[in-house]
Amino acid sequence: MAEKRVRVAIVGVGNCASSLIQGIYYYKKKGTVDVSGLMHEDIGGYKPWDIEIVAAWDIDARKVGKDVSEAIFAPPNCTAVFEPNVPNMGVKVRMGKVLDGFAPHMKDYPPERTFLLADEKEDELEDVVAVLKETQADVLINYVPVGAEQAARFYAEACLRAGVSFINAMPTFIVSDPEWAKKFEEAGIPVVGDDIKSQVGATIVHRVLTQLFVDRGVKLDRTYQLNFGGNTDFLNMLARERLKTKKKSKTEAVTSLIPYELGWENVHIGPSDWVPWLNDRKIAYIRMEGRLFGDVPMYVELKLDVEDSPNSAGSMIDAIRCAKLAMDRGVAGPLYSISAYTMKHPPIQYPDWQAKKMVEEFIRGERER
Repeated sequence: MAEKRVRVAIVGVGNCASSLIQGIYYYKKKGTVDVSGLMHEDIGGYKPWDIEIVAAWDIDARKVGKDVSEAIFAPPNCTAVFEPNVPNMGVKVRMGKVLDGFAPHMKDYPPERTFLLADEKEDELEDVVAVLKETQADVLINYVPVGAEQAARFYAEACLRAGVSFINAMPTFIVSDPEWAKKFEEAGIPVVGDDIKSQVGATIVHRVLTQLFVDRGVKLDRTYQLNFGGNTDFLNMLARERLKTKKKSKTEAVTSLIPYELGWENVHIGPSDWVPWLNDRKIAYIRMEGRLFGDVPMYVELKLDVEDSPNSAGSMIDAIRCAKLAMDRGVAGPLYSISAYTMKHPPIQYPDWQAKKMVEEFIRGERER
């Protein structure tokens, strides 16, 4: 039997890419017996170690031109190193198209804490398309920074022209945009998005608690979720003008489960600040105020403390394999099941228990997408 592989291209060789790639080799070495961290060990015959990185783009001088195996550990990456023995892949990081992928305020911080923009010729759209075709990539993961709306659409367009599946890990609304969704469906390409939802992150914890309130008849009056961390993602989001889609994505992920309007003044969900020494740790404070039987008030307060990027990779490892399985089956357009399961702003929101059931059905071939 021919070896099953998933050929993946990555845009943005940051902490999330580092965790994902480390994970591929971690599970290849450890296997899946008595090892935690996977939501699905096998998806359509694809294991985590069947993923192969075939192309990568970044804009940081410390990553461009280096092998991906070296670039994932280069500054300003600061995520946990749980698999240091990543072999040379023979894949050099190419200079990406900058566009709006670099927030101007980040130049005001020491380079070891932020980007060091590479002085290299940027790949144009035709260059990206050519590389995707030459490497026979199956899937491209978009990890550009929050607020990089032009850059996200640039790589989405490249996937359309190259016939490559697109996974949008960032909160630029592409897969959940009907016009873009139609383009991919007409091109015969499956897509997953938008805005990656961690395995056990602030969004899914907040969603589960919200669903609990709804299911148990507790009226939710007010809620907030305050997030902060020390990686470049949080530093980038200090530019509040870049946060419009991120706040909408995170807010709708929670409010979509509530069968009544809370009012804008009663919901606050979104990134709050950057604390450098936290590195890739993310801390979230969640508060929910509601009314029990007889309108008697009750409150829930929760603190979540996680390593941000491995949490993301735990969802991405499933999204990649589902995208490839859809390609194998000739499925096109948004993949509603895995998008609802692994993304904050999917084309259609479903309760998490239902999304999980839909993914299981998709894997077994009982659901088209």
